[in-house]
Amino acid sequence: MPMLELTVPEGELTDEAKGELQQELAAALLRAERAPDTEFFRSISWCHLQELPAEAIRTVDGVAEPHAVVKVTTPEGALSDRRRAEMVEEMTKLVLGATGWGDEAALRVWVMCREIDEGSWGAGGQIIHFEQLRAAAKAEREKEGSGREQVPAARDAAEATA
Repeated sequence: MPMLELTVPEGELTDEAKGELQQELAAALLRAERAPDTEFFRSISWCHLQELPAEAIRTVDGVAEPHAVVKVTTPEGALSDRRRAEMVEEMTKLVLGATGWGDEAALRVWVMCREIDEGSWGAGGQIIHFEQLRAAAKAEREKEGSGREQVPAARDAAEATA
């Protein structure tokens, strides 16, 4: 259920860059979650783009250089601190590259990570639990042959918290 919300000022991304960045951010989130790169997981990883008029973005002193906010929503326990840090770094670089702002603008890219409490996310008219997503990921890996084949449960649990 990874979901992203990208907010940028209007005009900071070309039409082509918008779609590419949304796909790249969603792919970065899947990598951080260690989800398999399959059609199913790509189809449930969404990135909503919101462009705001430049005058809608201000700082306390009224100066507003362009900036971006990436809100990342994942199930509780999907990302360890290490994975979250890797994802924030990658997403910042992706936004900087797509906007052309350059590395010196890194502080103008905020990545806000939110976790949805277990039992607090629903889809298809039912509550979805993290273990269901893990089972789906395992089934997708086995179906696609893309990753770990048989991993002991203890290693699986350690990987989720690493």
